[in-house]
Amino acid sequence: MSIEFYRVLHFFGIMLVFMALGGVCLHVINGGVKASTAFRKAAAATHGLGLVLVLVAGFGLLARTGLSLSASAWLWPKLLIWLILGGITVLMWRKPMAGRALWFVVPLLGLVAAWLAVTKPF
Repeated sequence: MSIEFYRVLHFFGIMLVFMALGGVCLHVINGGVKASTAFRKAAAATHGLGLVLVLVAGFGLLARTGLSLSASAWLWPKLLIWLILGGITVLMWRKPMAGRALWFVVPLLGLVAAWLAVTKPF
């Protein structure tokens, strides 16, 4: 597969992750509860699919560009951000009041991940 394919797949996964996180965040901010199963299942499926696409396409990009994990120190903070974005829905469901702060924190995590990918500072 081409590098462009992996890049588009990676961006699509990012869009799915942020769409699901935004939906859950707005849901809990507006007083929604975890018991609303139809919404929760759809959000969890979108979030999970997005996370898998981001990871698989990200490693596909690494393979196609010839970069290695050991030579790419900037990748470790990106993986940490991926883990945080993966677990942040648990925090939103358990602490709905955190939704207001996470409304701003989640895009900042995306900004840091994008900065790391573009600049590869270390």
